[in-house]
Amino acid sequence: MLRVMATLSLRVSLSLSRPTSFAKTSRQLQCVRLQRLGTSSTVGRAPLFKHQAWPFRLGPATVRSYVDAPAKDPAIAATTTASSLSEARVRARAVYETPETGLVSYLPSRLVPYAELARLDKLTGAYYLFFPCLFSTLLAAPLTDPITPPSSVLATSALFFAGAAIMRGAGCTVNDLWDRNLDPYVSRTRTRPIARGAITVQQAIPFLGLQLFTGLAILLQFPTECLYYGIPSLILVATYPLAKRVTNYPQLVLGLTFSWGAIMGYPALGISLLSDTPALISAACLYGSCIAWTVVYDMIYAYQDIRDDRAAGIKSIALAQQKHAKAFMGIVGGLQVVLLGCAGLAVGAGPVFYFGACGGAAATVSWMVAKVNLKSVEDCWRWFKNGAWLTGGAVSLGLAAEYLTTYLELYPVQVQEETGQGG
Repeated sequence: MLRVMATLSLRVSLSLSRPTSFAKTSRQLQCVRLQRLGTSSTVGRAPLFKHQAWPFRLGPATVRSYVDAPAKDPAIAATTTASSLSEARVRARAVYETPETGLVSYLPSRLVPYAELARLDKLTGAYYLFFPCLFSTLLAAPLTDPITPPSSVLATSALFFAGAAIMRGAGCTVNDLWDRNLDPYVSRTRTRPIARGAITVQQAIPFLGLQLFTGLAILLQFPTECLYYGIPSLILVATYPLAKRVTNYPQLVLGLTFSWGAIMGYPALGISLLSDTPALISAACLYGSCIAWTVVYDMIYAYQDIRDDRAAGIKSIALAQQKHAKAFMGIVGGLQVVLLGCAGLAVGAGPVFYFGACGGAAATVSWMVAKVNLKSVEDCWRWFKNGAWLTGGAVSLGLAAEYLTTYLELYPVQVQEETGQGG
């Protein structure tokens, strides 16, 4: 049943993924390129640097014509072969290198593909998923009565990190299943386990089930109310891969998914959002702030593939805002800071919050937007990777300082009375 559902979902994905701007001449050009790649002696060579993109990427509709059905266009049909996908996977295996450093390098060889499928070798995405959970936990902790002790904050944060690592891995598995016939043609993704044929669809689906059940087991460690908030997020996890096929702003949909933890910290500490209006407003503003943050950092990430997307006619925020990229990111980054400030204002946060969390977010996001070289694939990756700790760390430190100041009753009495966080 799971196999049937996955197959139907993948078919729907491919049917919805045809780019409207993908002209016939563009398809013909890509077919010629693929035909040349199939006979070129340089195809199997490793990229010049780690995250170099190929000069083209097949649109989903084109790949479908190669894999799933005979092409109607004679120019496409002339180059369509049943072995094109398998040949791409052979080339991917030729350039794949077994990890020699990091956590994955210590695993038995048979488990390495599964660890790579869950992105245990690249945890940056897990950090980005975890930080909104940490933000909401630290912001909600002073609101409980009595105030949540540090031991509970640490335990809750640890559970959130475990859940973020598991669910981010599940999201990557879903994404790779959707894109299993696309990834082999893209340099940055061609060595992923499913793309290179190290894991089959029949093996990936049970692994996805294991990931989801593990995530559920972690979710059950939280108060029951968290189930009502956590389970709906699975819809976003499952459907996000479609967004990059049908909208110029898939980063917005990614933000809806990755920022869900900004809501979860409140019920995790026993705060009922439906009966506590200030906490509900705070959670909504924090959620919006994290969505804006996601748009900024993932737009930088998208610039790694901008040439691929342009060649294939695939929609991308990097292409949509190319003429005003930094101005756009600056405006969205400003919105992130404003909404973060509103989240604190709703619950009466003190001066430490505004100076530490809001000031830290404003400084780090501004620095990142000003310094990143959007024309350099390597620089975009570096800022994306470090941005998690740069902005996420600054906001977390500001929120932690606000929490400890309140917990230790370091604010003057009049400030505690005004904020309502006297403990």
